[in-house]
Amino acid sequence: MSSNFIVESCSVDSEEGVKLHTRVFKPRNEGEEVSDDGNLVIVLVHPFSLLGGCQALLKGIASELASKGLKAVTFDTRGAGKSTGRATLTGFAEVKDVVAVCRWLCQNVGAHRILLVGSSAGAPIAGSAVDQVEQVVGYVSLGYPFGLMASILFGRHHKAILSSPKPKLFVMGTQDGFTSVSQLKKKLKSAVGRTDTHLIEGVSHFQMEGPEYDSQVTDIILNFISSL
Repeated sequence: MSSNFIVESCSVDSEEGVKLHTRVFKPRNEGEEVSDDGNLVIVLVHPFSLLGGCQALLKGIASELASKGLKAVTFDTRGAGKSTGRATLTGFAEVKDVVAVCRWLCQNVGAHRILLVGSSAGAPIAGSAVDQVEQVVGYVSLGYPFGLMASILFGRHHKAILSSPKPKLFVMGTQDGFTSVSQLKKKLKSAVGRTDTHLIEGVSHFQMEGPEYDSQVTDIILNFISSL
């Protein structure tokens, strides 16, 4: 474990009595946080829990963000990892979990500004929470499953993020497999407000979820933050 950040585990209460296992990654010397962004917290939402998605998949990105001076938070949505409750097929109950973690951070960690980052199925779930939390200042999607098959499960989430006026960044590998570059562009035509895309050449959906792209994804997130 790198020595320039610390990780604290805690339990956050969500709706329906669900308890969410949460980890807060903090720079070791909090005085050295990125100057203007001391009150910005990055909340990372993991891939589909019914396919084994859990917060451990986002540990690499959270660690890198913390070692660069930012607070980052990962958590297991209901039914994943050590969280209680049951996972759902379409991810709507999980949206409540994202909102609960954001509200907890505002009350307990002094988060005045939150950036929501969703990976794979976590992207539609995070996207549906963006406008439910006033402190959310932006959104980053890592491999949003906009494709036809994935839309059967997550299609009802699309409108929430596309109609949000908050700044959005969609990061995707050009060989995604769930969503083609043309499907992504077509979907984003209807998006409101600032909508950026970042395509990673030749990378598939699950490759981008893997640890070898953590550094690159972290840099993309940091660039987006500096532009907010």
